[in-house]
Amino acid sequence: MKYLKIITVFVFLVTFQLQAQEKLTKEQRLEWFQDAKLGVFIHWGYYGVNGIGESWSMYHKRITYNDYMAQGKKFTAENYDPEAWAKLFKKIGARYAVLTTKHHDGVALWDTKFSKLNVKEKTPAKRDLVAPFVAALRKENLKVGLYYSIIDWSHPDYDVVFPRPDTRKDYPQKNQNQLSPWQRFLKFNDNQLKELSTKFSPDLYWFDGDWEKTSEQWQAESLKDSLLKWDPKVIVNSRLKTYGDYSTPEQGVPIVRPEGAWEFCMTMNDNWGYFPSDTNYKPISQIVRTFVEVIATGGNLLLNIGPKPDGTIAPEQVERLEGLGEWVNKHESAIFSSKAGLPYGHFYGPTLLSKDETKIYLALFDAPKNYVSLKGIQNKVKSIKVVGTNQELSFERNGGAVWNNIPGILRIEVPQEKNLDPYVTLLEVTLDSPLVLYRGHGNAVELNQ
Repeated sequence: MKYLKIITVFVFLVTFQLQAQEKLTKEQRLEWFQDAKLGVFIHWGYYGVNGIGESWSMYHKRITYNDYMAQGKKFTAENYDPEAWAKLFKKIGARYAVLTTKHHDGVALWDTKFSKLNVKEKTPAKRDLVAPFVAALRKENLKVGLYYSIIDWSHPDYDVVFPRPDTRKDYPQKNQNQLSPWQRFLKFNDNQLKELSTKFSPDLYWFDGDWEKTSEQWQAESLKDSLLKWDPKVIVNSRLKTYGDYSTPEQGVPIVRPEGAWEFCMTMNDNWGYFPSDTNYKPISQIVRTFVEVIATGGNLLLNIGPKPDGTIAPEQVERLEGLGEWVNKHESAIFSSKAGLPYGHFYGPTLLSKDETKIYLALFDAPKNYVSLKGIQNKVKSIKVVGTNQELSFERNGGAVWNNIPGILRIEVPQEKNLDPYVTLLEVTLDSPLVLYRGHGNAVELNQ
């Protein structure tokens, strides 16, 4: 008995120590994310069959529930090639991708055992579509993101504002009669998320739909604890009320730099899913500029695509991915070794700063006139060149009062026309030491030389 107690205590201590080692700080969990810069968002589901709004077309009563679900009969995934997807994402410089495993419509893209409303049981695809996606990303060393809507407009225990038939046959609820409808729904969410966590171990959860209930109703704190219990390294977006790890503005680039880690998600045209009648695609130049604006303020761009029901990606979307990727690969040395740039006022345009703060990257959206101006840099500048072409640029300081620590303006030669990028030109300013900025308000010079 004595030895049994000793063994029990020993096992407890070892278990406690292992659990302590596994517990990561938020900063540790976010480390890869803050270096990622670029991800691909994938909205794939029934809605691409008719080319209508994902889930929301039901909400706004533009289509009946039954007609919406009937689209599943033509959701074939017959040409789905997740390895080709992953290779494309890798090629363009993306570091992660996020797939809609279940949108608000409740249709699961994996063979969940907690709902019959999944592509294996309801569509000609007849297979789990998430598993090969995860495997393909892992093969290319890309981080795995899974989108999951915490609202489910098909679940019989979730109230909706549009007519919905009895869906209980699609949601087995054995031995749950003692629970309230809301408790049953929360249990359903927990079961599916545990299923996703244990089967796929995603690096990131991209939640959606939290606006319909309070944090207490969602039991958000408990859910976050469960997610970290199932996988201590996972990160979560901000759509779990106040329990997210990073913020997720969408469609409009923030004017003021968000605090902490963040990601901007954006469509290529005006819709998230495959919508063939929507030809209002953003030009590559706009996508590149948006990417630069986002990373210059410390965020990631999560650029959306909407694959067709057969699993192929429309040529217009591939063209834009590859156009962005060409620019990213040309400027890779500046993008992935950098962080958010200078405060406003030092340069009229986006900037990046190397992690060791010895290099400043200046983004030129248009061809400059006369010279490029950089203000408030107290360091000695060693060299300035064009990223991607390596043209060396001359420079000189103008004005200021160095003896009073007022550095004046750094005037930089305009690059030759052949060295100007058609989308965004980056200049690399190399300093002799980590950046020291002049942040004064323009005091009088009380001592002249």
